[in-house]
Amino acid sequence: MKIKRLFFCILGFISLGLGFIGIFLPILPTAPFLLLTSFFFSRGSKRFDDWFHQTKVYKKHLENFSKNKVMTLRGETILLTFVTLMLFIAMWKVNNIYMSITLLILIFVKYLYFIMCIKTVSKEEYIRIRGEMNA
Repeated sequence: MKIKRLFFCILGFISLGLGFIGIFLPILPTAPFLLLTSFFFSRGSKRFDDWFHQTKVYKKHLENFSKNKVMTLRGETILLTFVTLMLFIAMWKVNNIYMSITLLILIFVKYLYFIMCIKTVSKEEYIRIRGEMNA
């Protein structure tokens, strides 16, 4: 059990590092790696999870998404493109028709979730909402 938690913490720090690099390199998307960081830390360590939720990186890039279910069009596009690409690569590597169908369904559900549940806002509105949360 302790090894599993340590594994999640290590993966959390790796994804945090990749997300941090993505802030400065536009080629590497930030949001998916920070979402992974949050996922891994929540499974690995309450202390790291609490710490991550207090960082400026989390507050700037994920807090609006997780609390208000809003994203900018650019953020949604980058996130959906990156995740879709990863799922298509997995589908290409797997030689199992049932797994490929499952991955296609997952892609469909992901897009449906973003269309139905995540509100797309302008960059200005995103910043305004973030400012209201911090006030």
